[in-house]
Amino acid sequence: MTAMIGARRSPRFRAAAAPVAEAPSFMFVQVAEDVTADTTAMTLRLRHVTGQTLFFSDRPNRIAGHITMAQYLREWTPAAGEDNLGADPPNTTLSVYEPGQSDNSVAIVEISNPQLDGADLVYSYKVVEGSVSLGGGATALFIDRVGVGGGVGPGSPGVGVGAPGPGVR
Repeated sequence: MTAMIGARRSPRFRAAAAPVAEAPSFMFVQVAEDVTADTTAMTLRLRHVTGQTLFFSDRPNRIAGHITMAQYLREWTPAAGEDNLGADPPNTTLSVYEPGQSDNSVAIVEISNPQLDGADLVYSYKVVEGSVSLGGGATALFIDRVGVGGGVGPGSPGVGVGAPGPGVR
C-alpha cells in the first residue's frame, strides 16, 4: 500500500503497541446506499458510496482505520507499487439487503477498473460464486486481502507501530 493515511496517531497507542514480526495484510470495506448491476456491460455501480473506505488487518496486528476515496483509488495504479490492486484484481464479497427480503444476498465477485462517477463508484466485475443481486438495496463490498505496503501498517503515517514514515514494502 502506498502512503495512504493522513490521520495522527494518539501517543497512548504508540506506547501500547508492540512491533509484530509478521507483515500485516489488509482488507477493505465499502458501504453504499444501493447497488445496480449491468449484466451486459458486467459493471457494478455502488450508488451513493461513502467517501471513506474502511481497512483492517487480522490479528496479531489488529490495525484499522479509513482512507479517502482518492487514496483508495490510487491503490489501483502503478504508483502503489507492483502489488497494486489493478495488477492483481481482488475477489470481494458483495452483500446486499434487497427491499422486501428477510436475508441479504451474497455473491463473490472479482472487481477491476474502479471509476468514480459523482457519488457512485463503478467496477467491472466477474462472478466467482453465486449471483449478483439485481434488486438493489443497502450494500457492503468486502474486498479481500492486500499485501502490506507503504501506507497502512507499521511505520505508516496514521496507523500501526513505529514513527511516521513510508511504511513497509
